Amino acid sequence: MKPIVSRITVEVLGGPQEHVEKAMLEVVKKIKEDKEVKVRVANVYECTQLENKLWSTFADIEFETRALKKVLDICYDYTPSVVEILEPAGLEVNTNEIAELLNDFLHRIHKYSMVLKKLQTENVFMVNELERIKNNVVVPLKTTKEEKE
Repeated sequence: MKPIVSRITVEVLGGPQEHVEKAMLEVVKKIKEDKEVKVRVANVYECTQLENKLWSTFADIEFETRALKKVLDICYDYTPSVVEILEPAGLEVNTNEIAELLNDFLHRIHKYSMVLKKLQTENVFMVNELERIKNNVVVPLKTTKEEKE
């Protein structure tokens, strides 16, 4: 199979500025260290402060790999905002590989769905507990100086 050449755009958002810059460099470093990936170009752009006081930076990373599954793994691991398959034009994939990719995709979706449902359940429980505690709190009445003595 010919190498698959892809380009992704990855964004990091948060604060403080130094942490955001360091996190973006770590993303690029990890992709470069992946033995199944050859990074052709990695452009990291200047970190800027947004109106909401958070910092944002992004990188365009062009890479090649021999497996379509690796492109999907990178999408899962780094959640780029954009992914493009640049080469080869007219990519041919066998049905077994597509089935494997789709099953992996569904497995991860189900896993994330279970995590989300667990968090929703815990949130409802915590809200109910907070309400129960709030209703059971006794607030002392203010007393006058004479009552204290």
